[in-house]
Amino acid sequence: MERSIIISSGRCGSTLLSDLIKEEPDSLSAQEFFMSVPWKSYREEMTGQEYWDVLASPREEMATLYRIGMQPKEVRNYPATGRWAAIGAGMPRVLGITLSKVTDDPDTLYDRLAELVPGFPTQSLAGHHRSFLDLVAELLGRKRWVERSGGSSQIAKSILDDFSDARIVYLTRNWADTAKSMSRHSSFQLIQLRLEALRQYGVDPFRVRPEDVIPVEMKPYMPDEITAEWLRSRGEDASKYVHLCAFMAGQAEQALTDSTPQHLYTIAYEDLLLDPVGRLTEIGEFMLFDDPAGWADSVAHRVGKPKSEKEPVK
Repeated sequence: MERSIIISSGRCGSTLLSDLIKEEPDSLSAQEFFMSVPWKSYREEMTGQEYWDVLASPREEMATLYRIGMQPKEVRNYPATGRWAAIGAGMPRVLGITLSKVTDDPDTLYDRLAELVPGFPTQSLAGHHRSFLDLVAELLGRKRWVERSGGSSQIAKSILDDFSDARIVYLTRNWADTAKSMSRHSSFQLIQLRLEALRQYGVDPFRVRPEDVIPVEMKPYMPDEITAEWLRSRGEDASKYVHLCAFMAGQAEQALTDSTPQHLYTIAYEDLLLDPVGRLTEIGEFMLFDDPAGWADSVAHRVGKPKSEKEPVK
């Protein structure tokens, strides 16, 4: 099984790249999988059943966004006729985006995985992740998987340490444009809120431990207290997200220095815009596609032109 991972801050063209990779017939484009499970919370070995129980549980952050009606557009791939459509806040974390992005019938795939994953051997979280993505790729008849999660630079060190044999694409974008995009996206508004709470109060509102002391001033940051109006207000000052970009870039670059991968391809989103066919061909070659140039030619039209080349708005 060939394995590749895209590391990025998010809001830098990574979703586009994942969607283009989805068009390569032998590739499973696994989106928003690694970031759906808090890696630091599961460092001990776990059974297959314990692992499946995590994947089948709701994601706390997504449940909050559903509650206030600000779920990100990425979850809209789940079919309106699906079993979980009416109870989005309780949707299993692996279903809403990851499985819905790889098949038109995510419920059936979910049910098959529910039969097989509990039988995984006791192993680390990373071992389970590898086994899970290998299994999904095999069930769908793919010979490789490419995982991409927005904001994965936050767990870059864990990814590089636990997937030392994977082919790593590090995707960047200029901070000003990335920050502006983050400020308009509910998931990143929530990330910024959590980091601010950690900085001010020393507590992640979504990872409260029994020994944590929650000051009164922190109440608006708690999942049950967050409102849509307050979360939207987090996006009014884009400068906050420049700091978030710097923080995430620093995490990724330090990880790449400390745990340099065997296979690394670095690309800026701006370079992809300037030469879509050339850069996509290079990515396809790096990921060992059978026909990288043919794939690049077939999907490059979906890459937008740089703003300076677009026609002025009339």
